[in-house]
Amino acid sequence: MHSGCRAISTPHSTLDADAVRDRGHGDTGVAPRYSCGMPLTGDYEPSPSGWVRDQVEQYEGSGGTAANTLLDTGLPVIIVTTRGHRSGKLRKTPLMRVEHDGEYALIASQGGAPTHPQWYFNLIEDPEAVTIQDGPAPFDAVVREVHGDERAVWWDRAVAAFAPYADYEQRTDRVIPVLIAAPKPA
Repeated sequence: MHSGCRAISTPHSTLDADAVRDRGHGDTGVAPRYSCGMPLTGDYEPSPSGWVRDQVEQYEGSGGTAANTLLDTGLPVIIVTTRGHRSGKLRKTPLMRVEHDGEYALIASQGGAPTHPQWYFNLIEDPEAVTIQDGPAPFDAVVREVHGDERAVWWDRAVAAFAPYADYEQRTDRVIPVLIAAPKPA
């Protein structure tokens, strides 16, 4: 493990409904992981969307204890930080929390819009320039897009965590990308 890193832990699955509702993570077990702080450096450009900007600010300012759900749904979110593939600026996006065995599904649904969200292109361009924050400590991650049977398994997990994904899939002609963010090895 690198100097300055510290062990952290997360629940194994978001499919435990009580843990999702309570945000206390229940006793679903823990997966060891390491946090080395914020790996991405550069200028942060807040979202032009007021609610996204406010949620990120409140989430980070509270160490993940406030603004950690999607609006008034009570469903948990994570904060994903990427580097803009054109601007080079840091971008932060709240996404639904879909976690399994220490990995996170990042669902590029954009509410069923006909195009992929910008953060998707940032991650495709540089899959190692990503930080995930699920609670107080952000951690370095690397992402990969999944397809076929693996995508189907993760898609089912995503719909179990956030049922509107199924509706979003019906609204669009595109295949909604599913990316998996895994902690970078220490």
